[in-house]
Amino acid sequence: MKKDKIIYKDFIGTVHFSTDDELFYGKIEGINDLVTFEGVSVKELRLAFEEAVDDYLGLCADIKKEPFKSFKGSFNIRISPDLHKKAYRFAVEEGVSLNQFIQLAVEHEINQKQYVN
Repeated sequence: MKKDKIIYKDFIGTVHFSTDDELFYGKIEGINDLVTFEGVSVKELRLAFEEAVDDYLGLCADIKKEPFKSFKGSFNIRISPDLHKKAYRFAVEEGVSLNQFIQLAVEHEINQKQYVN
């Protein structure tokens, strides 16, 4: 599902439209800073996004900062109690921990969708 997203140099930009301002706008995702972009047309929005990414990469290079957010490999998820119970039972029946089951489920979904990186 790549709806309302644009990609450039491995960066993802989320895209929105303001009917009041008649303006497309967005922000770069997956970074530790807030970098936004905007345009009155899709073409202008894409160019603004690419320029924002290039400027951000230049700034990161200048200050010797890693541009992408780092990930430590652990995160909290919120699911319904019923789904939690089913996942736990499935994991026990398969002889794996709940963490292992969730990791396998995420890997399976990513592989099915053929996401890259």
